[in-house]
Amino acid sequence: MLGLVENHSLPRTAAFFDLDKTVIAKSSTLTFRKSFYQGGLINRRAVLRTAYAQFVFLAGGADHDQMERMREYLSALCRGWNVQQVKEIVAETLHDLIDPIIYDEAASLIEGHHLAGRDVVIVSTSGAEVVEPIGELLGADRVVATRMVVGDDGRFTGEVEYYAYGPTKAEAIRELAESEGYDLARCHAYSDSVTDLPMLEAVGHPHAVNPDRALRREALARGWPILDFNHPVRLKQRLSVPPRPALVAAAAIGAAAATAGLVWYASRRRPATA
Repeated sequence: MLGLVENHSLPRTAAFFDLDKTVIAKSSTLTFRKSFYQGGLINRRAVLRTAYAQFVFLAGGADHDQMERMREYLSALCRGWNVQQVKEIVAETLHDLIDPIIYDEAASLIEGHHLAGRDVVIVSTSGAEVVEPIGELLGADRVVATRMVVGDDGRFTGEVEYYAYGPTKAEAIRELAESEGYDLARCHAYSDSVTDLPMLEAVGHPHAVNPDRALRREALARGWPILDFNHPVRLKQRLSVPPRPALVAAAAIGAAAATAGLVWYASRRRPATA
């Protein structure tokens, strides 16, 4: 249970979500391979290779060495890509590719955390050009993602500016906690991979979602909840992003002001009694 609405006299809290195989059923970056091919960014061989990488990722997750090899491959693959073209391809195909593979259970958790007054933060190793639009689709308040170096010509250089992976995710969470005033002891985190162990250890309420073998062992040993997400669903069919508390308060004030105005107007229109 997520608990009741947060007591706002206490420090703020957040729920941190890994993205791939935690919120969505596949690798967010590799899911766009056909769209990148159709846009002329990659060739048929690269499509087949990324399809195999997706299979390995789904079959049993990826350990540290596999993730490093995947990072090196994807960094080399995107060298020379026009960043604006990448953003346009993602925007055009986002709903068709990502909407159907969002876990219903994850969408419900996002709803629940928002209703409880917590921020929702997506923390993903995938690139910001992919993760940020997905975060917006999910109604996330913030996104932490890998950033590639962009040259003066508006193209990726193939170098990594910031790699959101392993201990770096935990560091990002702690930095957010300091800047946003989150009480990490009361925060939640969700991931499928043992490589995110530092992120899970950074909060008071860690959860293993569809965990790989190593993370399942850790979760069992530490008594962490283990969640199995099995039902991808179209987001637009079931997720209504709840209004943030500030918007709710503004709406309430607006309604009260409108009601007061109507009462005043009615009193002015009421005929005077003799």
